[in-house]
Amino acid sequence: MTWLSSSSIGRKVVMSVTGTALVLFLLFHATMNIFSITDAMFGVEYYNAICKFLGANWYALIATVGLAFLVVVHIVYAFILEVQNYRARGRERYAIEGKQKDVEWASKNMLVLGVIIVLGIGLHLCNFWAKMQLVELQHMLGVDVCHNALENATNGVLIIKNTFASPIYVVLYLVWLAALWFHLTHGVWSALHTMGWNNNTWMPRVKCISNIVATLVVLMFAAVVVFYFAANLCCPAECCTEHAHTCVEAVAPVVADTVQAVIDTVAVVVE
Repeated sequence: MTWLSSSSIGRKVVMSVTGTALVLFLLFHATMNIFSITDAMFGVEYYNAICKFLGANWYALIATVGLAFLVVVHIVYAFILEVQNYRARGRERYAIEGKQKDVEWASKNMLVLGVIIVLGIGLHLCNFWAKMQLVELQHMLGVDVCHNALENATNGVLIIKNTFASPIYVVLYLVWLAALWFHLTHGVWSALHTMGWNNNTWMPRVKCISNIVATLVVLMFAAVVVFYFAANLCCPAECCTEHAHTCVEAVAPVVADTVQAVIDTVAVVVE
């Protein structure tokens, strides 16, 4: 199995497998986040129930460790491949880059996009994981934790709303999601290409699948950001619960427009 680390093909296979697993996680995470909107609109507790289920339970902790392992392996192998490609081009790299007019922008800037995504992951961990699963884990280990922090650790809707009350975080997350979209459009295609779906029949289909997956993932995440930013404009975090229904009614058109944008974008991508 040393070929997985010693050969270029082996490293690409590792990138493909870990990348595919991470994309599946993103699809799950994005779908889960949509329930935070339904919770706010219909007064249900589906999202918070999921947050409680995925708290500091043994199965959730194992999944978190596994996910962290996949992310680290993906990043390390991406860096190794980038350095390998850089050295392979040698003195001709500038001339080669000048001839790559047909190469997608995302393909030529995967390292830059990757750095933005890693920084976004760090921001996301600080804003959510550190306030949710980490707080519960610290409490389990006997660490003194603020009572309010522990009480809100499974209140994902509240944490999301408080986070996206800040326009700065809204902008940072949308920039992060834009980088993620470019990264996924190339990454999903590259993973499927490495796995053998690279003939003339499947190549157009694979690229179409890549665009659809990337667009769905990013727009689902973006819908949550936009929804809660709009909700905070209509009903600030300190707003009393009596006005919550009125606030949701005011934000409902934003949700409808976002859903329509998802449908229109996917339709354009498929065409």
